Amino acid sequence: MAEVARRAGVSPMTVSYCYNQPERVAPGTLRRVREVAAALGYRGPDPTARSLRRRHNGAIGVVLGEHLAYAFEDPQARRFLAGVAEVCRERGTGLNLIPTTGADDDAERVRSASVDGYIVWTTVDADPVLEVLSGLDKPVAIHGGPAVRGAQVIGINNRASARELTARTVRGALRPAVLSLPFDRDRRPRLEFGPQPELVTFPVTRERLLGIYDHFAEAGPDPLRLPVAVAAHNDRAVAAPMAEELLDTCNPDAVVAMSDQLAFAVLDAARRRGLTVPADLAVAGWDDDPDASGAGLTTIAQSMFDQGRACALVAVGDRAPTTAAAWSTVVRSSTR
Repeated sequence: MAEVARRAGVSPMTVSYCYNQPERVAPGTLRRVREVAAALGYRGPDPTARSLRRRHNGAIGVVLGEHLAYAFEDPQARRFLAGVAEVCRERGTGLNLIPTTGADDDAERVRSASVDGYIVWTTVDADPVLEVLSGLDKPVAIHGGPAVRGAQVIGINNRASARELTARTVRGALRPAVLSLPFDRDRRPRLEFGPQPELVTFPVTRERLLGIYDHFAEAGPDPLRLPVAVAAHNDRAVAAPMAEELLDTCNPDAVVAMSDQLAFAVLDAARRRGLTVPADLAVAGWDDDPDASGAGLTTIAQSMFDQGRACALVAVGDRAPTTAAAWSTVVRSSTR
């Protein structure tokens, strides 16, 4: 910049104005500076240095507790990120996706990101990234939990919604069962009976399991004998083997699935066996996926788009919402 200023016969401040506030520079001066800069191969102030000087990066970061492709494959992640992107468009800010998988370099990758605020999507209680974020003095929104000092948790009341959905789904059932989201980062598919919720490290899964147990603690049967099949991912095809195992091993007459994608896997397995829904098998899920209505699926409706917006507004420094995100039970023909 100093060399451009010397050759153009202007001050370094004038060169800076030519790139940052060109309306403050006379047209002739602006043209002369740009010509000299082009001849010298100078393309303007370095954006990284400029952001350090201003202490403003013009971007927010979404910390994904998943592989990067998950952001584009999972339907709920896509809706959530669409809400984030809309706020970025409105505010003229950029979006930085930061995948984390529990590797040793996760914390440093998050710490060094050139962003002004963070959103955390899908994490476990003991994720070291959370401690890093709490010490950066930047706004942080965490979708679904856990609660961390200095961060705002955005999401529905998963425990209350699970309790209500379970009451609706298992009404009149003798052999209820659950098809669960992953318990932890090892994502090991398995069938358990009465698993302990406190050992589940994904907060959303844990809260939904606790809500299901809340219902059975009052209405029976004993939740410690409840079959819970755990899927590796929130994906219809990936969950199919666990849905098959659950139906073959336990012969349930009602299944509470922790997402619509998991519920679709159960409906597919029921169809292959010639079971009638809901007479032989009642099924319900979460999220009110666009395909849920056509499938007649009873579900918990929530707007991931609105929750993405809420998280993004927190990350850009706006006031955090004072209430939990809205949810409702949508009753269709898949339950009795």
